[in-house]
Amino acid sequence: MPPASTGASAAELPGASTSPSPAATAATEGADTRHLPGSRTLRRANLALFAAGVATFVLLYSTQGLLPILSDDLDITPGQASWTASVATLGLALALLPASALADRYGRTAVMTGSVLAASLLAVALPFAPDLTTLVVLRGLQGAALAGLPATAMAYLAEEVHPSALGSAMGLYVAGNSIGGMGGRLVSGWAAAAWGWRWGLAVSAALALLAVLVFRLLIPAARQFRRAPVAPRALARTVAGHLRDPLLVRLYLLGMLFMAVFGAVYNTVGYRLVAAPFGLPESVAASVFVVYLVGTVSSATAGRLTARLGRRGTLYVAIGTTTAGLLLSLADSLAAVLLGLVLITAGFFAGHATASAAVGRTATTGRAQATALYLIAYYLGNSLGGTLGADAYHATGWPGAATVALVAMTLAAGVTLYATRRARVASTVQV
Repeated sequence: MPPASTGASAAELPGASTSPSPAATAATEGADTRHLPGSRTLRRANLALFAAGVATFVLLYSTQGLLPILSDDLDITPGQASWTASVATLGLALALLPASALADRYGRTAVMTGSVLAASLLAVALPFAPDLTTLVVLRGLQGAALAGLPATAMAYLAEEVHPSALGSAMGLYVAGNSIGGMGGRLVSGWAAAAWGWRWGLAVSAALALLAVLVFRLLIPAARQFRRAPVAPRALARTVAGHLRDPLLVRLYLLGMLFMAVFGAVYNTVGYRLVAAPFGLPESVAASVFVVYLVGTVSSATAGRLTARLGRRGTLYVAIGTTTAGLLLSLADSLAAVLLGLVLITAGFFAGHATASAAVGRTATTGRAQATALYLIAYYLGNSLGGTLGADAYHATGWPGAATVALVAMTLAAGVTLYATRRARVASTVQV
């Protein structure tokens, strides 16, 4: 689930609390064996988690950059092709809570290793999928397999890294997520444009396997982890408690709605750029994901905006920026479309960073589960928005996809307005 800090890109984010577990705290009260700043073990841990983040998000978004090529080659609609992207995030969302429970039982490094290795092996099989159905099933399994890393990585860092080095370690891990998310889209898209979608997926699999090898060779053994029994009833009580908290529910809705916009836009923008009136080559259209780098800046800016405008004020700015980008993207001008994508991406990241940070501050108990629930809503939003946006694009073109995204932003504005009114009535400062 998303990191509590808004100072890093939050597009592809982990699902664990950044607070050390009670067992880890107790274990370190005596001799502190956590990784210290400048130590060799800290460098290994940082590089290992960076590589794992790259592997995870190269694989998770490997098909998003080649959806138009899939449609052409398999003679399928944008909506059908979008399932290869949406089902992976759906599988990840559904597997997050079980994966976090398994990590408490069997260990962080074991679950992380099994997660990225299983997903990479499934990636090797993807280029050989004989039809769309097989490809979609494999992608769903791959998404579920990938859940072990986002559900566990930040808990590992929080337990194993000394607090004085934790911020930079978290930042480097999130950077790996962002680079993997962007790189997976770009590399698969470029390779597919040159040699076909099967080669695009093969290249993604090769990159992921290399990253997994780096991770496994470098990751230090967990020294602070203490095995905990899987307690389904206790987990269910914690989850139910979070779902009864109106503030947390609003934050989950905001994460879902912002990510629905991101899914709708980026699942369909490639189709628009290769079609008239732009007619860009597929390799150039795949390069649009470079705009994703805007998110790193806007995520950091969100923290400063929150300090000046408050949480709701920042959300209004994010919603307004995203909406302006969507309206601008309707113009039949390449410059307008590209500027619109910049605004959409900046607004999405700012809103997502603000909402995800608020989850960590709002939940006073069961923070790992609160954050996991946010991630579940977030990835469900990606699946829902991506599929609905692609179907709308197939039916009415870009205005249809943009309308899906605008409806999501209208709902997000409604959630924020409702919270503002509640805060005024109660004379409190809440999202």
